[in-house]
This record gives sequence, C-alpha cells and structure tokens, in this order.
Amino acid sequence: MTTIAVTGHMDLTDESVPLVRAELDKVLAAYEPSGLVGVSCIAKGSDSLFAEAVLAVGGSLVVVIPSQDYRQVKVKPDHAETFDRLMEAANEVLVMPHETANRQAYEAANAVLLERADRLVAVWNGQPPGTKGGGTADVVYQAREASVPVDIVWPDGASRRA
Repeated sequence: MTTIAVTGHMDLTDESVPLVRAELDKVLAAYEPSGLVGVSCIAKGSDSLFAEAVLAVGGSLVVVIPSQDYRQVKVKPDHAETFDRLMEAANEVLVMPHETANRQAYEAANAVLLERADRLVAVWNGQPPGTKGGGTADVVYQAREASVPVDIVWPDGASRRA
C-alpha cells in the first residue's frame, strides 16, 4: 500500500485546472490502484483535484478536515458541491479537534497529512513560504525535513489567480 498526501495552491486559474489534473493523473498512474490511498484536506483547487484523481484511478480517499467549523466557515458556495461529494466518497474522514479554522488548525491538519504519508504531492509554484504559516511551501519544507519524498507538480502554463 502507498499513501500519498497532497498540498497545493487553492487559487489555480481556470486554465491551470486541466493542466494540473493531467499531471496528477500521470503521477498516480505509477501506483497500483488497489493499494493507493490519497490523503487530502479537499480544499478548493489542488487538494480537490488530487482527491478526484485518486478516486478516478480506483484508489481510496482519506479526508482531513482542519476544524469543526471548516465546512460552514471556509467552504464557499462554488466549492460546496465538490466538497460534499468528496466527503461522501471518502473511506475515512478525520475532523481535527480544533473548533475554528485558523493557522493552528491548518498546521495540525498538515501534520496529520505528513504523519500518514509515504510521499507528498505538492501542486506548488516553487515560491517560498508566506508569513501566514500552514501554506503549501511550509508543508513542502516540513515534508523534506521529515524525509518524506516530495513530487512537485507545476506544469508549464500553470498559474495562480492574481
């Protein structure tokens, strides 16, 4: 069994979505579907694209929700249907004990991702971490410190919303 966690940008442009999905499909094609477990926080953008790709190849999905209020507070109407569908499709859902979605909740969720991961897929443009903490670059750096192999996915033409 191979457990692959994901981190990635939420703000992919519409044109980037099919490019990223195609690269994720290529990465996941290297694994036996019956032994593939994807771990994702299923946020809009990269996390959900990865979760959908895992399910599409026949893998199983573990969802990590950062806080008890995450669905109500952070999931916007344009992502709600996808979020709910992925929650329903998950083999396991872990809701972190944090009441509110904040930096601590995101960092705790990211720690669970890395604890469970044999590998990390990062949909990442390579930019250094920001000041908020808990972002894509932070997770990549933490994975590398923990000796978790990281596969970077950032296809030519991919970009983030301005």
